[in-house]
Amino acid sequence: MRRLVIWIPALLWTALVLGFSSGDFSAENTGSLLAPLLIWLFPWITPDQIGAIHALIRKTAHVTEYGILSMLWFRTLTRGAGLREPMGVWLALVISVATAIVDESHQATIPSRTGNAADVVLDSFGALAGLLPAVLGWRWAVGATTGVLLWIAVIGGLLALSLDLAVGAHGGVLWVTIPIAGALLVYRWRRSDSSS
Repeated sequence: MRRLVIWIPALLWTALVLGFSSGDFSAENTGSLLAPLLIWLFPWITPDQIGAIHALIRKTAHVTEYGILSMLWFRTLTRGAGLREPMGVWLALVISVATAIVDESHQATIPSRTGNAADVVLDSFGALAGLLPAVLGWRWAVGATTGVLLWIAVIGGLLALSLDLAVGAHGGVLWVTIPIAGALLVYRWRRSDSSS
């Protein structure tokens, strides 16, 4: 049973990543939330600066979500499926890249979104960056990096949710992703306590 539980975080995160390809997360929707906030915080900001900040936030989200995805799959494959580390790294990378391809292909079918090969490359880079500690043999770094990224997901998600609510938006999938990232942190903490 415990081996089956190890699969849940990777499967849930994959579903969430694919859920981000909905129309709710189009550049138009996220920009309409971010622009008023930036104008309120920085009244002198130009439209070009808003566009650059928005693009940076969106691209950083790609790298982060796929870095988390690849690390969760690596953990699942090495602990849950019992694969050796080199095979676990390669398979986690393949799953992450396949998810990116499916994600961008799905976006190409949604009127408010576009499928973009450059985003597949960016997602793949994020996945590879997430796996780099495992590739270099820094096993301890994989767990630490996963923990840091989950904390970023919780804190960043709470900030984004607060901003959404401040501008009158509904918060969308953040109501799901924040508790999941928090639950994963609690699971990691309880697991480390039980192994001590």
